[in-house]
Amino acid sequence: MACFQRESPALKEILLRLYRAEKPLEIDSHSHEFGSVEYHIQASASHPQIAYLSISTPLLHQEFVLSTGLPRYTLEMVRGICPDVVEIIEPPNEGYQLTLRLDFSRIPRKKDAGKMIASIASVQGVILSSQLKDMLVNVNSLEVSQGMFRPIRLIYHPRELFFVIRQPEKITAVFPMRFKEDTDVIISTAFFQELMDVGSSKAFEKAPRCTWSPIPPPELRGEPIEDLSTNGGFVSFEITSRHVEGKRLEKTVWNLLNFHAFVKYHVKSTRGFIQRRMRQRLENLVEVLNKIGTEDEHPIKKKSRGSKALRKLLNFSRPKLLKRRYNFINKIKRIRSRIRIQWFSRFRRKWLSFPRFSSLTRYERLE
Repeated sequence: MACFQRESPALKEILLRLYRAEKPLEIDSHSHEFGSVEYHIQASASHPQIAYLSISTPLLHQEFVLSTGLPRYTLEMVRGICPDVVEIIEPPNEGYQLTLRLDFSRIPRKKDAGKMIASIASVQGVILSSQLKDMLVNVNSLEVSQGMFRPIRLIYHPRELFFVIRQPEKITAVFPMRFKEDTDVIISTAFFQELMDVGSSKAFEKAPRCTWSPIPPPELRGEPIEDLSTNGGFVSFEITSRHVEGKRLEKTVWNLLNFHAFVKYHVKSTRGFIQRRMRQRLENLVEVLNKIGTEDEHPIKKKSRGSKALRKLLNFSRPKLLKRRYNFINKIKRIRSRIRIQWFSRFRRKWLSFPRFSSLTRYERLE
């Protein structure tokens, strides 16, 4: 995840090493960031307090590339970093856009020295943010009033770009979102929809209006198809003059430059949270299954409740019950056979005997 920071960590480390060195150091170091930003630092032992910093960085838009170097307003912002320490060398070294002369002897030996070196290490951020600031400040420019709404393609990272569209009384920033995995697309889509719902509430009515759409907005018609082919849709922010007044300008610029990084950080954190919850649920389920398996191996004998006769009856098996039933029936038969009723046999012969009938028709055998 590429997070755009104000100061370069590698550059800051080298400058602090030069500043804190007890003996003179000779350094000729090259460092790269984001795959496209290059720093070249030169320091000689003969002049330990003097160092030269050259920087090569891609600009946000090709229109800012001038034959004479960086725009004037960008150079003025670079001079304003540390006027007593930083000096711009013109022309810059071959292959670089900017070369600075740093005088460490003018940095006070106090706690503020670290802050001054950190501000010097943020020179690449000053170059990029100055270009975006110039666009946002000129919200009510002449070409906007004439209806010129041509999108400006901005890129500060090889794989991340966004568009700035100047419109009457506002500027629209459109971010095409791309993700490698389908799960990231699902998480980000839910996040964008929630961002729209929160932005439309009364609590955030002063914030830039946010919209999300799976298809490109009408303002991007005619742009190259490779810039509009996304799987995460398009997020748009409407920036008015109220959002670029005073100190709000700096905050708005850095929020736009770090929007891709913020979304990727949110997706990564959400995916990690879901994976931790699933792992925890799985561990709890395995623990329950292991407990059940232990109880099956060592069953607990339960005492049967109820009367003594019922417990005794439940202890008999089926063959025993059948045998007891058979013996009971035979016993009843023996008891019944012993009963004798006087004169019952004579009564049965006289009244319960079936009468005999003789046929009235007689047949003779024919010979």
